[in-house]
Amino acid sequence: MTTAPWVVHKFGGTSVASAQRYRDVAAIVEREPGARKAVVVSAMARVTDALIALTELARARDESYVARLAELVERHVEAARELLPEPAYLALTAVLRADAADIADVLRAIWLARTCSEELTELVSGYGEIWSAQMLGAHLGAAGRNARWLDARKVLVVRPGETGPVVDWSASRALLMAWLASEPADELVITGFVAQTPEGVPTTLKRNGSDFSASIFGSLLDASAVTIWTDVDGVLSADPRRVPEAVVLDEMSYDEAMELAYFGAKVLHPRTMAPCVAQAIPIWIRNTFNPTHPGTRIHRAEPAKAGAPSVKGFSTVDGIALINVEGTGMMGVPGVAQRIFGSLRAVSVSVVMISQASSEHSVCFAVPEAQAAMAHATVERAFASEVHRGQIERVDVVLGCSVLAAVGERMADTPGVAARLFGSLSKAGINVRAIAQGSSERNISLVVDRADSTRALRAVHAGFYLSDQVISVGVVGPGLVGRALLAQLEAQAPLLRSRFKLDLRVRAIASSTRMVLGDPSLAADAWEGGGSTVPTELDALAEHIRPSHLPHAVIIDCSASDAVAERYAGWLDRGIHVITPNKRAGAGPLERYRAIKERAQARRTRFFYEATVGAGLPVITTLRDLIQTGDRVTRIEGVLSGTLSYVFNSYTGGTSFSEVVKQAKALGYTEPDPRDDLAGTDVARKLVILGREMDLAMELDAVAVQSLVPEALRGADVEAFMTGLADFDAPMAAALEEARAAGEVLRYVGVIEADGRASASLRRYPLAHPFARVGASDNILAFTTARYHAQPLIVQGPGAGPEVTAGGVFADLLRLASSVG
Repeated sequence: MTTAPWVVHKFGGTSVASAQRYRDVAAIVEREPGARKAVVVSAMARVTDALIALTELARARDESYVARLAELVERHVEAARELLPEPAYLALTAVLRADAADIADVLRAIWLARTCSEELTELVSGYGEIWSAQMLGAHLGAAGRNARWLDARKVLVVRPGETGPVVDWSASRALLMAWLASEPADELVITGFVAQTPEGVPTTLKRNGSDFSASIFGSLLDASAVTIWTDVDGVLSADPRRVPEAVVLDEMSYDEAMELAYFGAKVLHPRTMAPCVAQAIPIWIRNTFNPTHPGTRIHRAEPAKAGAPSVKGFSTVDGIALINVEGTGMMGVPGVAQRIFGSLRAVSVSVVMISQASSEHSVCFAVPEAQAAMAHATVERAFASEVHRGQIERVDVVLGCSVLAAVGERMADTPGVAARLFGSLSKAGINVRAIAQGSSERNISLVVDRADSTRALRAVHAGFYLSDQVISVGVVGPGLVGRALLAQLEAQAPLLRSRFKLDLRVRAIASSTRMVLGDPSLAADAWEGGGSTVPTELDALAEHIRPSHLPHAVIIDCSASDAVAERYAGWLDRGIHVITPNKRAGAGPLERYRAIKERAQARRTRFFYEATVGAGLPVITTLRDLIQTGDRVTRIEGVLSGTLSYVFNSYTGGTSFSEVVKQAKALGYTEPDPRDDLAGTDVARKLVILGREMDLAMELDAVAVQSLVPEALRGADVEAFMTGLADFDAPMAAALEEARAAGEVLRYVGVIEADGRASASLRRYPLAHPFARVGASDNILAFTTARYHAQPLIVQGPGAGPEVTAGGVFADLLRLASSVG
C-alpha cells in the first residue's frame, strides 16, 4: 500500500443513475492520475427525494409508501443485477433488503405516531448514499481493485451550527485514521451527505451535503486535489439557459467562485468549499459525460496572467424586491442602519444587497420578493415615530426585480470596468435601479427589472467579450436591395463572428404582404421558399425582433414605403434601432422627422440613414464631419441620382432616351417606378435630407423641381409609362444636340444653398467640369464651405445599384454594432 497523497473525486446523482453510469464512474476513476483515490458518491438520481417523500406519505397515513419503498429497493436490485457478478450481487441485495426492512419499521412508527422528527427523516434519507457507495465499492472489488467502501457515519462527526452542520475536525480525523489503519486500501468509496452527531446519532450535512462531504474528506485526507464531477464541463461564465454563448472558465479563485455561487451560479456552495479553502486544496469542476474536458480549476488567488479577463462571469438572482427608506431625519443620525437591519434580522428577513448614498438621505436594500411585505411592515414599525414626525418620508417597495452581479478578481486594478458594465446596459436600454460594490471591487451588483434580466445578462456578457455580441435583425423590403443585403450578411457572417465576435441574426424578413420569422436566425434563401410565411404584421415583426433575451435589435427598412417610415418613431421608442436607405422618413413631413430624431435621442436608440443619399458613399458622414468640426457649409451641388447619372452618361445620341431609361430599370438602377427618378422627386428628397442635416427646417415642397416626366404620362401606370415614353424622345434629343453644339454635357443636378434655397433640374456643364467626367451611375457632390471656398470638396463614386446600396446599409449596420459595444 502506498503513502502517496490522496486525490478526492465526488460524483453526483446523475453520474450514478444506472448500472452503466457506475461502470463509467469506475472507468473515470481508473484513468485519473493518483495512487490513492477517495470517491465520494451521492445517492442514485432522485433517490434522496424519494426517501424523504416516503416519510411524508407515512406521516400523512398514505399507505402507498409501502409500494413505493418496494419500487425504490427494486431499482437498486436491478442495477446491482446488471452491474455485479452473482456472488457480489447476492451479498448486496441481502443488505438492501435488510435495510429496507429497517426503513419499513421506521416508516410504520411514523405512520402510527402521525409525526416525523428531523432525526428520523435524516436517518431514512441517508440510505441512498449508503446503497450507492456499496454498489460502487462492490463493482470495484469485483474488478480486482484494492477498494473499500466507507460509511461516513462511522468517522464524520458534526454538530448543529447557526449556518449548518459544524465538523468536529479533531474527532473526525482520529476516527478516520483509525478506520484507515484497520481497512487499508488504495481506493475508498465514501458515502456523501451522511454523518453522525457527537452522540452517535445518524444525521446529514443538509443542502449540498455531498459536495460538502467531498471537501471535508479532502481536508481530512490532506488531499492534493478535489474533483467534483457533474453534468457540465466546468464553471460557466453565465447561466447557459439564458446565455447560450456562455464559456467554460479555465480557472478562478475561491473568492470568485463564492461570489458567483452566492448570486445563483451553478458553482459549489460557499460553505461546501470552506474546508478546501482553509488548506488551499484546489477544486476541479468536471463533466462525468465529457471526461476528456479539463474543466475549471478553483484555487487560491494568484497573480493575474497576461490577457486574463477582468470579469470572470455574471450571475443573476430573480424574485427580488427593492426597498427604499428615505428621509432627511436619517442624515447624520447614528444607528439608522442598525435599526433597519436589526429589525429585519429579528424577523429572519434575508438581505441580498445594500446600497446607500454618502448623503445618508436614503438606504436601499434588496430582499427576496416573498419576504417583501414582511420587510416593509417591519421597517415601518421600526421607524413609526420618525414616519409620524415626517423625518422618514417614505418606505417604498418595488417588486419584480432581479440582481445582476459581475464577478472578477482583476476588476479592482482594471480601469473602466464599471464604465463598460453600465455602458453595455445603457446601450441595451436597461434601466439600473440600484448599485452596490464592495471595497474589494471583486463584485459589482446591481438591480434591474426582472423583465429585463436576461437581456441585461446577455448584454454585459457580450460587452466583456465573453461571448459574441448578438444583434437581432429584421429586414423589411426584400426587393433588389433587400436581397442583396441578405446575401452580403450571410457571406460575411463567419468572418464577423470569428474575428469580431459579432453575431448578426436575421430573425425576420417582410414584404408588404407576407413575412417569415425565424429563431435563432434565417438563412438568406428563407424568403425564396426556405421558410413558411405568414401575413405581414409589423407589430408582430417588431415583437419578434426584440425578444426579452436579446440585448439589441434593429429593423432595416429597404422598402420605399411611407407607411413603413411612419413606424420608425414607435420602433425607436421600443428600443429597436432603425437603419434605412428609404428616403421617406428623412424627406417626409418635418414634424415626423423631428419625432423620429427625438425618440432616438430620448431612448438612446440609433437611426442610421447614410444610404439615403449616395448609396454607399459617405455623403451624410462627410457633411456631419464638416459641420461638427466648425466649418460653415454655403452650398452643396451634385449629381445626386445614380439613376439619372447613368441615364445621362449613357444618353449620347446613339440610343434613344426612352431606351436608356429601360436599360437603367432593367439593371436595377431606378426606383420601382422610374418616374420617381425622372420627376426629380428622388433628388429633391435627397436635398431635403441634406438640408435637414444642415439644420434647415425644410419641407419637400420647398425644392424647385424640374420634372423630366412628360405631363401626359404622369397619371399612367408604370407599364404604360414605359411604353409611352418613346413618344417624347424628340425634346430630349434636341436638348442633347444643343448641349453638344456648345461643347457641354447634360446632367441632372441638385443644388442647396445655406439659406435653404434648393432646386433640382437638368443643367449643362462644360467638358472640363468635374460633373462632366462622372461615369456609369456615379454620384458626385461638391461641398462649398468656409474652408473649401476656392475649390469645393468633392465626394464621388457609384451611387446606384442594389449591391452598392446594400453595402451602404451594411456599413450602417456595422456602425450600429460598434456603437452598442
